[in-house]
Amino acid sequence: MSLSPAPLFTPFKLKNLTLPNRIVMAPMTRSKSPGQIPGEDVAAYYARRAEGGVGLIITEGVAPDHPVALNDHNVPNFHGDALDGWAKVLKAVKAQGGLIMPQLWHTGLMRKPGSGPNPHMTGVGPSGLAKPGKKVAEPMSTADIDAVIAGYATSARHAEELGFDGVEIHGAHGYLIDQFFWEGTNERPDAFGGDMIKRTKFAVEVIKGIRAAVSKSFPCSCAGRSGSNKTMPSNSPPRPKRSKNSWNHWLPPASIASTARHAAFGSRSSRTRT
Repeated sequence: MSLSPAPLFTPFKLKNLTLPNRIVMAPMTRSKSPGQIPGEDVAAYYARRAEGGVGLIITEGVAPDHPVALNDHNVPNFHGDALDGWAKVLKAVKAQGGLIMPQLWHTGLMRKPGSGPNPHMTGVGPSGLAKPGKKVAEPMSTADIDAVIAGYATSARHAEELGFDGVEIHGAHGYLIDQFFWEGTNERPDAFGGDMIKRTKFAVEVIKGIRAAVSKSFPCSCAGRSGSNKTMPSNSPPRPKRSKNSWNHWLPPASIASTARHAAFGSRSSRTRT
C-alpha cells in the first residue's frame, strides 16, 4: 500500500463543483461575530485559508433562518443583516481563488434555557428532551418542524444567491438533526419518530426542502458523524433510501475530501468540529 500524499493534491469534480485538491477545511466554531454578523476580521480569516491553498472551505457552523437555532451570541447567522457580512467573506475568499460553503447548524435542545440569541424563547427538540429522561421543553409541533425546515431552505437559497459554492448541513454531535436520530431524545409517536429508519425523516425533509430551494447543480453536503457526546450512542444512523428527485446531487462530507460516495448519512467523517 502506497502512503504517498500525492492523491490529496489531485483535483476532484462532482457535477459543477471542481476542487483543485482534496484538502477540505473543517467547520470550526469561532464565536468571533458579535451581534451574529461576520465582520472584516472573519473575511480576512477565511481569505487566509484560501490563500494557503485549501481546496474547499466549510465555514464555522452558522444559524439557519430560525430564531432559536443558536446558543451563542457571537456565532453568525446566515440570514438577515448577516448576509452582507457573508457577501464580504465570499468576495475575500474568491479574491484568493478559493471555494467556500457555509455549514448550517441548528443546536436544538443543546441550547440551554435562557441562553443565546432570543433568550426569552424556548429551544426546540423532537420530544423536548435535552437527554433521555430530561424534559426541558414541549415536543415540537408540526408547525415547529415546518418552520425549521423552511429556515434551512431559506438559508441554503441565500447561499446560492450570494454565490457560495454549496452548502453543508450539520447533522451530528447531538444537535437538532441528531436529536431526531436517537431514541433517547426522539420519543415521537408520529411520522418523525419510531424505529431508526423513521427517525431519519426530519433529516430527509430538511434535505428535500433545501433541494427544492436551490438549483439541481448546487452541491449539498451533510456532516453525519453521530454520537460524539455523552447523550448519544457511538454508532451512526442507517442511510435512508435515496429517491430520484431528492438524493442524486447529495454530497457527503467524505466525498469531497476523498471519493464520490453518493450517500447522505452514515459517513463517519472526522472533519466536523462544530
